[in-house]
Amino acid sequence: MLDLTYETPKPKVIAGAKHDWELVIGMEIHAQVSSNAKLFSGASTAVGAEPNSNVSFVDCAMPGMLPVINEYCVEQAVRTGLGLKAQIHLRSAFDRKNYFYPDLPQGYQISQLYHPIVGEGEVLVEMAPGVARLVRIERIHLEQDAGKSIHDMDPAMSFVDFNRTGVALMEIVSRPDIRGPEEAAAYVVKLRQILRYLGTCDGDMQHGNLRADVNVSVCRVGQYEKYQETQDFSHLGTRCEIKNMNSMRFIQAAIDYEARRQIAIVEDGGQVVQETRLYDPDKGETRSMRSKEEAHDYRYFPCPDLLPLEIEQAWVDDIAARMPELPDAKKARFMGDFGLTDYDANVLTADLESAAFFEAVAQGRDGKTAANWVINELFGRLNKEGHGIGDSPVSAAQLGGMLDLLSKGEITGKMAKELFEILWTEGGDPAEVAAARGMKAVTDTGAIEAALDALIAGNPAQVEKAKVNAKLAGWFTGQVLKATGGKADPAVVNAMVAAKLGL
Repeated sequence: MLDLTYETPKPKVIAGAKHDWELVIGMEIHAQVSSNAKLFSGASTAVGAEPNSNVSFVDCAMPGMLPVINEYCVEQAVRTGLGLKAQIHLRSAFDRKNYFYPDLPQGYQISQLYHPIVGEGEVLVEMAPGVARLVRIERIHLEQDAGKSIHDMDPAMSFVDFNRTGVALMEIVSRPDIRGPEEAAAYVVKLRQILRYLGTCDGDMQHGNLRADVNVSVCRVGQYEKYQETQDFSHLGTRCEIKNMNSMRFIQAAIDYEARRQIAIVEDGGQVVQETRLYDPDKGETRSMRSKEEAHDYRYFPCPDLLPLEIEQAWVDDIAARMPELPDAKKARFMGDFGLTDYDANVLTADLESAAFFEAVAQGRDGKTAANWVINELFGRLNKEGHGIGDSPVSAAQLGGMLDLLSKGEITGKMAKELFEILWTEGGDPAEVAAARGMKAVTDTGAIEAALDALIAGNPAQVEKAKVNAKLAGWFTGQVLKATGGKADPAVVNAMVAAKLGL
C-alpha cells in the first residue's frame, strides 16, 4: 500500500471585515450506475437515443405498472461500497420521496432514506505527495433519476424527455469533512477515479452522469474542532446547498463565492437562510433556487410496491472476490515494481486505459524509461492533438518495440524520436521501419575514436580551451555526432571525449 501521512484537514481561512472564518463542506455525489437497463425496468440506458424512445410503461408511470428491482444495479452499488471500504447492509429498503416536477411522471421518486444499501465508508484524498486527507462517507443509497425538461426548443412551450427517467443513481453522501475548494475538487476527482476503476459509473460530468450537490457553511475559527468533539452541528454555520455542479473549476469557484456571500451576511448582522442555490458560471455567483426542504417536506414513507431488499453475505463476498485493483493499490505497485516517482505514478494511474497502456509498455523493460516516453512523448502528443489514449496512433506494442531497439543500442535517442514520429504518422513495425530507413546506431568504437583523434589533432586550441573549461568539451561531441550523421551514441562519445582530454 501507499506510504502516506494522514493529515488533519487544514481549513481554508477567509478573512472577513470583522473576523476570520473557516469553511465547512459536505458533498452529495449523484453517480449514474453503469448498467444497460434502468433500476426498476428493462428500458435501455443508451445515451444519444431519440427523445422518449428509451421509456417503458413503468418509467412513464402508466396505471397498474409495478417496479421490479434490477439485480445488476444492486450489485454495482455493493461493488461501489466495497471500493470505498464501506459497510454493506444486507437488508435495505426503498421509500417514496413525494414531490411534483414535470419530468417526474410518478409524482414521487423511489429512493432510500431510512435504510440505505451502503453505510459508512471513506475516500482517501492525496493533497500532496505522501500527504492524504480522509473524507468520511456517511451513506450510499440507490434511487431513480428523473427525466429532463427542455425549455429552448420553442418560445411558448417546454418539452419533456423521459429517457433518463428511472435510470439508476447512487447518491454518495459525505460527512462535512472537506475544508476548502481545492480539497472539494480533489475529492470529486478521486471519487470519480475510483468509480471508473470499479466500472460502476463512467464519471461523465459533461452528460450529467456524475454531478455534485455541494453543501457550504462558514464558522468562526475553532468552532469546527468543537463540532468534531461533540458532533453537534450547532457549532457550524447554516449550510446552503449548491445544486447540480458538473465541473471541478465551477465547484471551486462556487464554494469560494458562496463562502464570501455567507460571511458578508453574518458580519452585517443578518442570518444565512438554509436554501438550495444554483451557480451561474457566466456571472461567477450563486443565486437562490428554492428554500431547502427537510425530509418531512417530502412525506417519505416505505414504498408499498417493493419489498425490503435482502441480500446474502455470500453474494457480497463473491463480489468482493472479483474486485479490480483500485487506484491507490495500483499506484503503490507501479512505484514499487517500476521505480516510478509519486508524480509519474499519479499521472499513469489517473485512468485505467493509461495505466494499462503503460504497464504493457513497461512489462519486461526499464520502468522509468517507459514512463518518460509514455508521459512526455506519447501523452504530450496526444494532448497537443486532442486525442485520448484510446485513439493513440502508436500502440503499446509499437512503443515497447521501439524501446527495445533503444535499450539494445541499435538506435540512439535522437533516432528514437524520429522513429516515434514515423510510427505516429505512418505506423509499422519499429524494427522494420528502422531497418528500412537506415536507422542504425554506430557502435564501432574504433570508428568513433578515429574521428575524435582526428578532431583533437586538428584543433589544439580547442583542446586547451576544453581543458580549462570542461563545458567546451561538448564541441568535440557535437563534431563527432555530425561526422557520424547523428548515428553515434552521445553517451559513448561524451565518455570517450572526457577520457581523451583527461577531464
